[in-house]
Order: sequence, then structure tokens, then C-alpha cells
Amino acid sequence: MRELPVVGRPPAERADATHNRRRILRAAAELIATRGPEAVSMDEVARAAGVGVGTVYRRFGDRARLVYAVIDDRERDFQAAFIQGPAPLGPGAAPAERVRAFLHALADRTEAQADLLLMAESDPPEARFREGSYMLYRRHLEILLQEIRPDADAAYLADALLAPLAANLFLHQRRTRGMPLDRIKAGLDALAGDLTAPRERPVSEPRRQQGERPVDQGGAVGGAV
Repeated sequence: MRELPVVGRPPAERADATHNRRRILRAAAELIATRGPEAVSMDEVARAAGVGVGTVYRRFGDRARLVYAVIDDRERDFQAAFIQGPAPLGPGAAPAERVRAFLHALADRTEAQADLLLMAESDPPEARFREGSYMLYRRHLEILLQEIRPDADAAYLADALLAPLAANLFLHQRRTRGMPLDRIKAGLDALAGDLTAPRERPVSEPRRQQGERPVDQGGAVGGAV
């Protein structure tokens, strides 16, 4: 698991490591731009960057982490917006408003780099859930949901709200089924509205005196007459 990219706190690196990282990321970005994300392999990136493939693996671990590193700049901006940006995405709005704003912003975020996110989330299959950004999203939603419904399973509901924004489903809806982005956002609103609505407490029955029998709907005491 890599360290989260947030927010303005890059890990210290040696000068040569920083140089290699930039060369690798620049080469990966150029290959993705010219040939598409599916055409990129660790070997090709290493050749384009002029480094050994072992250097690429040591620095990034696998292709998913490499692709996430390529998209980190946009990710940093997104994280900064919901952590410390203006309301309603950032602090200062009601929790339910922030949940809705976050899901809309994440839909826009996914739209902007859907192909890269699909590649990163699919290689290996569980890559999405081990990625630091996903864990940050989930924790952010958990905190908001706990404020709205303290009795709810916030961890489960956070995953449920994030599930429609997996890149494979998002691209299927956008490209295969032709759903406009506004329709996806409306669907997220419907989900969030159900999950973030505070539950009403049931009205308690009036306490009966000792020995008093319940009155039926017709007003008779103790049942049928």
C-alpha cells in the first residue's frame, strides 16, 4: 500500500530517486497519451524512460500503482477540495449536503480519467480497494454518515455509495448504455438520499397503569364484545 498523496506532504527522496521517478512518470504519461492505457507495460515504460525494469518495479511495485502515480496530480487537487476546500464539498455544510457534493465531484473526477482509473483498478482485480485514495474516500463518507445516522453501519454504507463509481461500471453506463453524466448523478442522489436520511424514532405507546388492559381499535376494553 502506498502512502496517500494528500495534501502537500510529498515523501522525502534522494535526488537520483526523484530524477528516476520523474523520468518514469513522464514516459508512462507519454505512452498512455499516444497508445492508450491498455498498451502500457512496465517493460515499455522502463525502455521509454531509459531505466532498468527493476527500477520501475522497485519504485512503483506494479502497473496499477504506476498508473495511480500518473494520475496523482488531479487526485491531489480532488482530495484537497473535499478536505479543506469551500463548502459544500469542503467543510462548513451539513453532512448530507457534503455527501451529495462529494459523490457529484467524484463522478466528475471519474469522468475525467475513466480509462486510466479502469486500468489502475483492474490490475490486479482488488487494486481499487487497496489504494490509499479509496480508503480516504471511504473514511470521509464514514465520518459524514456517522454524523447523520449514528446507529447505522457507516463502513458498509460508505462502500455502497462508492460502488457505483467503480471505473468499470461507470464506463459501462456511460459508453455501452449511453447514460449521460447527469443521469448518473441523479442516481447517486437517489442512493444518497435514502442512505443519509435520518431514521425517525417510532412513537412509543403510552405507558399503561398496572392491571390496565389495552383498548382495541373499536374502543372496547380487552378484545371483542
